[in-house]
Amino acid sequence: MVRMAWLNEETGSERWWQQRQQQGIPLIEPGEKGTCQVTFFWRDPQGDPLHSDTRRVWINITGVTDHHHTASPSSLTPVPDTDVWWWQTTLPADWRGSYCLIPDNQTETFAGQADMQALRQWWGQKFRQAQSDPLNPLRSWSAGRGMSVSPLHLPHAPEQQVWRAVDEGRATTIPLQHYLWRSQRLGNQRQVWLCVTGEADAADRPLALLLDGQFWTLSMPVAGPLEQLTEAGELPPAVYVMIDIIDREHRTRELTCNPDFWLAIQHELLPQIQQWAPFRANSTLVAGQSFGGLSAAYATLTWPETFAGAISLSGSFWWPARGDPNGWLPQQLQQGLLQAPSRRFYLEAGRRERLILAANELFQRDLTAAGHQVSYHPVEGGHDALCWRGGLLAGLKALWQSP
Repeated sequence: MVRMAWLNEETGSERWWQQRQQQGIPLIEPGEKGTCQVTFFWRDPQGDPLHSDTRRVWINITGVTDHHHTASPSSLTPVPDTDVWWWQTTLPADWRGSYCLIPDNQTETFAGQADMQALRQWWGQKFRQAQSDPLNPLRSWSAGRGMSVSPLHLPHAPEQQVWRAVDEGRATTIPLQHYLWRSQRLGNQRQVWLCVTGEADAADRPLALLLDGQFWTLSMPVAGPLEQLTEAGELPPAVYVMIDIIDREHRTRELTCNPDFWLAIQHELLPQIQQWAPFRANSTLVAGQSFGGLSAAYATLTWPETFAGAISLSGSFWWPARGDPNGWLPQQLQQGLLQAPSRRFYLEAGRRERLILAANELFQRDLTAAGHQVSYHPVEGGHDALCWRGGLLAGLKALWQSP
């Protein structure tokens, strides 16, 4: 049921916009049976539709209206004779995710189901015009495809209190140690960031390798939340190393079960880290999202003498064939080709990323059958940074708090 209590004779006036901002944009209202009605607004800078070049305002919500779906793209609706555009949807009250708006001067329309490949290309072109929500007061960031996105947290989403200062733009910048890793084996060089939390002897500090290091350093600066949890006693004093991807091409090549990448980390990078910030070698975790989640699990299963566990967030265990959830790594496990001793895995996947969710469900069964300890968590969300940041901290606590 569409709710439009906000529509009245003042709609579009300065007073009306101030009221919307005070109430919160997007507008979140309780729905039926554990849901929320969410209304998105956009204010046309050119005024009402008669004086505006804008013909569509597409809305891209991760896992809801995004390029992973064959459903026709959704556009906000203009309120006649005002500068107001709006769109409403119903979401579970525990949903969390990001979104962006795409003002467009084209008058494209869609009917029925679209070809997936053509639709992905269409979204890719539109993303060049995408913008974060200028009416959302929370911090925006650059998503994986380069467009700026805004956050949306519904009332019963998993708790992320330690991220509040980051979201509100008042987080203190935590200085990180910064290095350039020149790899002879890989024939390239990349940035590496290092964060040491708490006070402890080097022999007692575990190490966590965070893949997609630029993400955890710039897009979702994790150092502050790590320090908060360490001070609260929820995480041990530790060494965190964030490893840059260089670029998307290197990421695709190196994070898809690439032995050279992991041999370079073990033979070149880990000895350097031991010099920069000594750590306890027998409790190293690897954490990553998407291809990084796949890579973290691959490293732990292939070199269990080096890596004690993996945190995989939306792990791409379908690789290399996108349509099949039973990918190469699960097949290696099923065929008994990865005879690793019991290791610990924290797997998280969004209920709105269908292929990845199916692949994670299969993989967690394979890991359990092979004797590994698995903590598996489907969450209400999509392939999204806001889910991953919560999953990373939950995974660290789960794997380090108990033996």
